[in-house]
Amino acid sequence: MDFVIYVYHITQNFPTSEQYGLINQMRRCAVSVPSNIAEGSGRKGEKELNRFLYIALGSLSELETQIEISHRLHFISEDDYNKALTKIFYIRKMLSGLIRSLK
Repeated sequence: MDFVIYVYHITQNFPTSEQYGLINQMRRCAVSVPSNIAEGSGRKGEKELNRFLYIALGSLSELETQIEISHRLHFISEDDYNKALTKIFYIRKMLSGLIRSLK
């Protein structure tokens, strides 16, 4: 959830022309990660949880691509870019560990 707030923070200063482009996409992907974890946790059985964890991983990968694009377009600083990638790596590691523990 902290990463969602971080993504909202770094997208605040994007050009207004990106309001319905990268800003919207990045925020939706960021929100999708904890939302899918929560939805999977609320479902019946580990099989469904596992499915939603993989969806969360997919959203995280999509967000990673969008952060790379934003960096290449100079919408985010080098520091924010590196922080975001570090956070994504950590979240991916946690999700992958949880998936492995369910198998």
